[in-house]
Amino acid sequence: MVPPGQRGTGRRGTGRRQPAPRNQGRSAPARPRQRGDVLAVLAVAAREIEQAVQRGQVTPAVRSKFQAVAALLREERARVRAAADGARSAERLKRLDGLATVLATTAVQDSGFLPLLAEDVALSEGARAIRRDLLKAAGLEVKAERAAPTAAPSTPAAPAGPPAGVVPRSVVTRKLANPFLAPDFSAAQPTAAPAHRLAGWELLGPLFSSFERAGGGAPACMSLPMGTGLPMGAELMPHQRRLVAAAAAGHRTFLLADEPGLGKTAQALLAAEAAGAFPLLVVVPNVVKTNWAREAARWTPNRLATVVHGDGKSVNGFADIVIVNYEILDRHVGWLADFGFGAMVVDEAHFIKNKTSQRSQHVLHLSERLRAGRTRPLLMALTGTPLINDIDDFRAIWQFLGWIDDKKPLGELMDALEETGFDPSDPGFYPAARQCVIERGIVRRRKVDVAADIPARRIADLPVELEGAAGRSVRAAERDLALRMVSGYRSALAAREMVTFEEGSDGIDHDLVRRVARAELKDATTRTGENVFSMMRRIGQAKAGLAADYAAQLARSAGKVVFFAKHVDVMDTAEEALARQGVQTASIRGDQTPTVRQRNIDAFVKDPDVAVAICSLTAAGVGLNLQVASNIVLAELSWTDAEQTQAIDRSHRIGQTEPVTAWRVIAAQTIDARIAALIDSKAGLAARALDGSDADDEGAVNVQLEALVALLLDELRRSAPSSSAL
Repeated sequence: MVPPGQRGTGRRGTGRRQPAPRNQGRSAPARPRQRGDVLAVLAVAAREIEQAVQRGQVTPAVRSKFQAVAALLREERARVRAAADGARSAERLKRLDGLATVLATTAVQDSGFLPLLAEDVALSEGARAIRRDLLKAAGLEVKAERAAPTAAPSTPAAPAGPPAGVVPRSVVTRKLANPFLAPDFSAAQPTAAPAHRLAGWELLGPLFSSFERAGGGAPACMSLPMGTGLPMGAELMPHQRRLVAAAAAGHRTFLLADEPGLGKTAQALLAAEAAGAFPLLVVVPNVVKTNWAREAARWTPNRLATVVHGDGKSVNGFADIVIVNYEILDRHVGWLADFGFGAMVVDEAHFIKNKTSQRSQHVLHLSERLRAGRTRPLLMALTGTPLINDIDDFRAIWQFLGWIDDKKPLGELMDALEETGFDPSDPGFYPAARQCVIERGIVRRRKVDVAADIPARRIADLPVELEGAAGRSVRAAERDLALRMVSGYRSALAAREMVTFEEGSDGIDHDLVRRVARAELKDATTRTGENVFSMMRRIGQAKAGLAADYAAQLARSAGKVVFFAKHVDVMDTAEEALARQGVQTASIRGDQTPTVRQRNIDAFVKDPDVAVAICSLTAAGVGLNLQVASNIVLAELSWTDAEQTQAIDRSHRIGQTEPVTAWRVIAAQTIDARIAALIDSKAGLAARALDGSDADDEGAVNVQLEALVALLLDELRRSAPSSSAL
């Protein structure tokens, strides 16, 4: 009987256990194989990967094997080339090329493999393990890999940096397909600037001041060629052709500040075409991405446009025009900076006026990279409202265009200032400096000057009385706000050691009034009770039904109507009121996907039964073409004339065939009426700075502050004795 430990181990008929041969059950051979065996091992692995892709069974292990095979192919190719063994090397290189073709064909079938082909991609842990196994299978020595250095236990961990940006797969594919597409930053190496006569002067302040001092009816528009003979089609208007002609003639920086509705999108696209400045990067607000793609298809049909959404999975890396919105720049700024663009357009460029904001910094970084990679890139800032509150709003736009940096004018602008022969101590410097900046590329045309075929527009105020419970609630809330500020004013007076102050003819310390109003505005978001913002929202809610009723009347008598409001609940109330009256509506809001948004726009424009478009003043006030309507209802007021104008110009634009009227619904005898008057009073800033108007304007007027000042003054005059405000 064979003992259990020896059962099945002896030879038949002997019953004796034989010694097992050495290395039995081990995969390693007794001696190393020839190097040719590595090609056979790689060929088997490549076929296994190919079969997995064909079966649709691509797992992480398959991807690791793909990366390991690609790495070994590169290593073997480098070794064979270094050996230079005549015909034998040529034969091995041919076999290696065949295996590389198999991998490339497999990567085309599954684009997830493409990034793994890059030489600078670090091998994953799984790929390193498979690489070792393949080398062992080929009978080759596996060198020990150096472990990554680790920090001493006492060394604190470094703080986490910002999240890494994404790189769309198609962008990686583009680079792999043609490595020469990467930008050559040596093309624009900075040269030493010559000594300037004005080097010791502070120039940015005087440059901005030159626009504030503008007058004499001189509009801010550079000299433009006539634009005749350009094959741009009959649809292009003469003023549009002139800007395109300037780009064709070699001008490369533009602040295109045409009034809204004069076709800035078409001009930008055709300027890039005339300059041959592609690929083109377009940075826009989220709400107009779809519109830009449509306009690109219309004006540059031979150029492929792609829109960046989310993490960019749908981006076409081979597109000529890349459209991205401000809100997701932080995720994409890395690959956009290295893409090799020939031009950059920033739409609604007043969005970057705050240089400390992240989106402004991203835009300025992209501009700087573009100017470093191209000697004369095309840069265009588009805005119908370049100035919102202050002339300093120009600063970030000029820096984007490369006219200035944080401290001084640059390049051609500095040269032009030198040629004037003036310095800021000379009165002649200011008109000359203003013209120097304008000739760098400011283009400002007004509808009244260049588009006489567009009917005139008018703003008609529609005062409404707030009655019932809603009206009483608004008036009580406004009085509470006023009385709180009066209490603060009187407390400040009582705290003074001496009751002597700079009083006005009405016995009120107006400087103290402004300080109290400013403190109220500063604490508006944290203080309990009513504030100027909640008051305006409350008034908007009270006006919503009245404004909807008027929109319904207009729709029945005059056709389609655009209804603008700031707050979602006001829009909801208006939609419900119109639905009760049997009026069909389309909603255009900021929280919609581009697909839903465009579907609603198309419904309003194309469906005769959709009578009213309910639009968000902030989300739908830019980038839309709603010229199918000639009547607009502004149910809530904006804080700026610029925002109001943008909304009106969704209908008052090229292609409109009827006069446009904006019906501004205003709650009479409330803070609403004060704000309407303040908005109108500050509307002259852009006209004065860009159109040469002498309109009186305070510059950086703060509407919220001025409204609170007026409210406090009225309450003080109503409640104080006739002789004193004490």
